[in-house]
Amino acid sequence: MHLDFDHLGSLFFAYGFDFVGAVLIAVVGWWLAGMIERGTQRVLMASPHMDLTVGTFLSSLARYATLVIVFVIILQVVGVQATSLVAIIGAASLAIGLALQGTLSQMAAGVMLLIFRPFRIGDSIEVAGKSGTVKNLNLFMTELASADNIQVLIPNGQVWGAAMSNFSVYGTRRISLSVPVMLDKDVGAIALHLRTYLKEDMRVLDHPLPTVTASNLTDKGVEFLIQAWAKTEDADAVRNDFVRTLAAVQAPTAPGQAH
Repeated sequence: MHLDFDHLGSLFFAYGFDFVGAVLIAVVGWWLAGMIERGTQRVLMASPHMDLTVGTFLSSLARYATLVIVFVIILQVVGVQATSLVAIIGAASLAIGLALQGTLSQMAAGVMLLIFRPFRIGDSIEVAGKSGTVKNLNLFMTELASADNIQVLIPNGQVWGAAMSNFSVYGTRRISLSVPVMLDKDVGAIALHLRTYLKEDMRVLDHPLPTVTASNLTDKGVEFLIQAWAKTEDADAVRNDFVRTLAAVQAPTAPGQAH
């Protein structure tokens, strides 16, 4: 038993300190990677010409690069020499590449998104069946905040490989509504009221001119096609207000109340 304790003691002194050192390096390295990420972002964003999306991506890249360096240092601390490390990396590269095809494709897609920048942080987009405001882009994920402020994480591969609608790129947007009007209503008066409303709403642009046209006639009534242009940031509010106006105009009391 005495020999066993001596053997265990020798093993501890031989490897215990290396193990403890590796753990400490891992903890400090993780903390340092976070500090480097935040510091890199602060430095990059100090430039007035730096795009927020690029700054966020590069700071994320700096964090992961730091973690790779920390991992290499840990391997050397536990006894894996540099020459052996090169051999291990070379032998494991193929296996890691095959095992992490999905992860590597997400990284490649993230780089492509950074290069071509189909969106920026703060843009309102719809992609891969999800919509929201872009909050972050890192090596692996694109983060959106949905309309009800729920975090949506989409792998970069799905973002890059899917059709995307970006509602924030252009300064103006067209608002289009198809509205049925029953034949028992005063169709001409309703059309005039809608034209007047669009003309008086200061958020509706004069060029192109807003239009209210009869687009279809059915056995139940007339369908009006309403089209108007507004600034992108005003488009949703204009549409919502106009829908409320339509509801009021077509209500039974509308002729006496709508102005």
